Amino acid sequence: MPLKKSWRERLADDKDLPRIETVTAQMQQKWGTGRFVIPAPREVDELMRKVRKGKLTTINDIRAALAKKHKVDFGCPITTGISATIAARAAAEDEAEGKTRVTPYWRTLKADGFLSEKYPGGQEAQKRRLAAEGHTVVSRGKRLAVEGYERKLTTL
Repeated sequence: MPLKKSWRERLADDKDLPRIETVTAQMQQKWGTGRFVIPAPREVDELMRKVRKGKLTTINDIRAALAKKHKVDFGCPITTGISATIAARAAAEDEAEGKTRVTPYWRTLKADGFLSEKYPGGQEAQKRRLAAEGHTVVSRGKRLAVEGYERKLTTL
């Protein structure tokens, strides 16, 4: 039985991506019309790496930057989210091996400033990292979000 790929291997595996697709009739109700990009994980990682200490970005901002780069209407929300998780877990592998310069995945938030439960250590670990960089994390129901995140967004 073959061993599972490491997160770094998954990050490096482009699987013939990026690829441009057209919204199908089945997808139109949820996504509208037009063309979209299915990004390679490395593209998402590259954008996440641009976020400097004290700044933040969101998955939606990454999707918009990918759409602009590929001259399409939007970036695939599903694949972009999966790629962000792959980038985060690859960074955690790097940290576990003692590397200090890793993708600062904790600076990438979900829509409306919410923290991601899919990053290594879940929302609590992301909260600790963000707090260490001066961000205030608050509870919104059962979820955590960065207070005033809009003022700290960076341009990708």
